[in-house]
Amino acid sequence: MSKKKALGRGLSALLSDTPTEDRLEVDVTLPVTNGIANGNINEISIDEIETNPFQPRTHFDKDALQELSESIKVHGIIQPITVRKLARNQYQLISGERRFQASKLAGLTSIPAYIRSADDQQMLEMALIENIQRENLNPIEISLSYQRLISECNLKQEELGERVGKNRSTVTNYLRLLKLPPDIQIALRDNKISMGHARAIINVDNADSQLFIVKKILAEDLSVRKVEELARELLTKKAPAEQSKSEAPSAIKEINNLQSKLSSHFGTKVSVKSDGKRGDIRIPFLSIEDLNRILDILKV
Repeated sequence: MSKKKALGRGLSALLSDTPTEDRLEVDVTLPVTNGIANGNINEISIDEIETNPFQPRTHFDKDALQELSESIKVHGIIQPITVRKLARNQYQLISGERRFQASKLAGLTSIPAYIRSADDQQMLEMALIENIQRENLNPIEISLSYQRLISECNLKQEELGERVGKNRSTVTNYLRLLKLPPDIQIALRDNKISMGHARAIINVDNADSQLFIVKKILAEDLSVRKVEELARELLTKKAPAEQSKSEAPSAIKEINNLQSKLSSHFGTKVSVKSDGKRGDIRIPFLSIEDLNRILDILKV
């Protein structure tokens, strides 16, 4: 039996269940993009497009966005974005948010777009898979996207692997990253440590030991091999950081554990403070889109 070709399957698989005439909506009142006579691409006013609430990427590099904007000013949009039609003259972005945001920076008033029909779950799945396959996501963003595909789109790890063109062990390795303490996830997100470093660190069960390793990586610029050796050593004895905190009150450890779980759940560094009787939980957000993502998790 020949093996299915998985890479790039995600979007086409989602759209293949819908007849062509249903999933391609061409509004004849909209002008067709110059030079494109297919009828499948429409020039849509940027003001008529709202961003995708299911967008998994919460951070866009400002310099890279500006560079793309300058390129668009010179060359125009090479690859159309994809939207779904909500109502007349009202659309919602499915994929291509970087192109959409850069086009606004470039001063464009309209943008070429494919129009698709999709329900909310298809929107989420298409946005996640499109970003995983086409954007330069950091490992934490990929991990969170995998987790959302599993929990919100009801995919099993094997199905997820087929959709994104990865084997199950690769998917598992990414999902394991979400078990790391928030400070380590942030270091990985910000490219202060590599995926190889993180995979070695995660083999150490104790959070204090994991943080101890990260501090050494940053201070001594340790290679992945050195970190693997250090992780093996710490599996057989306590790390200095762990020894210094071994007498910490159990209540503080419980708060730290809760903070780590909440940070992993929300994909951002959550702060938990308590005086033993009362306290507060703070969930920061980086943008309106990030706030909407958090509110979606809270089902608010």
